[in-house]
Amino acid sequence: MSDEETVQELAEETVKEPEPEAKANNASRDKYRLITGEEILENGEARPSTLAFLGMYVLGALVFGVHLLFNNPPTPADDAAFLTKLAANIIEWTNWDSLPLGFVFIMCFITWANRMMNISTSGKWVTMALLFITFLPIVISVDNLISNIVNVFSSSDTTYNFIPIDNYNFFISGLLFLIAFWGFTFKYQRSFSYAVTTNAIIFQHAFLLSRSHRRILFDRISEVMVERTPMGTMLGYATVTIMTDSGVGLVEESVGVSAGAGGNVPGTSSSSEDGVAAKASKGLFKSMFAFMSYQRTTRRVDHDPRHCFYKIRKWEDIKMMLNEMHRKHSQSNMLEDIKTALSNEQNREG
Repeated sequence: MSDEETVQELAEETVKEPEPEAKANNASRDKYRLITGEEILENGEARPSTLAFLGMYVLGALVFGVHLLFNNPPTPADDAAFLTKLAANIIEWTNWDSLPLGFVFIMCFITWANRMMNISTSGKWVTMALLFITFLPIVISVDNLISNIVNVFSSSDTTYNFIPIDNYNFFISGLLFLIAFWGFTFKYQRSFSYAVTTNAIIFQHAFLLSRSHRRILFDRISEVMVERTPMGTMLGYATVTIMTDSGVGLVEESVGVSAGAGGNVPGTSSSSEDGVAAKASKGLFKSMFAFMSYQRTTRRVDHDPRHCFYKIRKWEDIKMMLNEMHRKHSQSNMLEDIKTALSNEQNREG
């Protein structure tokens, strides 16, 4: 083989496209913003389980079920239970084409109950979406009313409608909301990704225009907690929370009435003219007010998907990696290594 052919083959090998595995590694490095020399450990990547946001899918199905209920109101049999007949009659009486008040009342109750239960579906954006679904029929009805009033006083034949919908179609609207709700939920649960590298723990979140990236060094870890709910035990996932000395993994919340207990209570200031009974009653009222307005701050574990391994399936592997890497990077282990090195050096000198 001539020198020219050898040079040509070397050039062709140089311009060859990287292997798929190399491409994946480069993509992971760019995704997690790894520094020079940093590598992701084997099985060190994780995402929330598909079933981690099961409550969101159930809530979407529930909203779609309410739409179906008002789209085809039930017709109870003659021998049906009293409560069944009452529910069917209430739906029929309130299910007006111009203003479906029954639908609005039921959706208001679902929104309120979902918010007050303080569960995984009780977030701000979910509540706003439920409120939008709840009051959209009223907005359409008000728009139609305004359009009718404007058309009465208008000399032209043009119909003035801000919303090009005459009546709220329960089936179509419910189906659209279900697809949108499930689609955003799937996109949201795929927006979280976690990695355990040779240098740190990385939490990555990218949803729509929101971005967050957090690195936690192993020597900053003070505790690794694993929480498995009954649902997680059945479905095979758990949440691994990292807590540090700086407070990462914990959240503070105030419990009690926000009114200050240290200020003067109106109408309870004592004077020299007050009798013994008046002073005693005012003192009792002050004590009661101080007790009612007492406020304390508590700290609890924060299961924010952006700052923990939220409901992952391979939680045992991740926990083992974190414990091993923490031991490797801890100061006690470094001191032990120094002690061993000094001992070996003394043995060689001896």
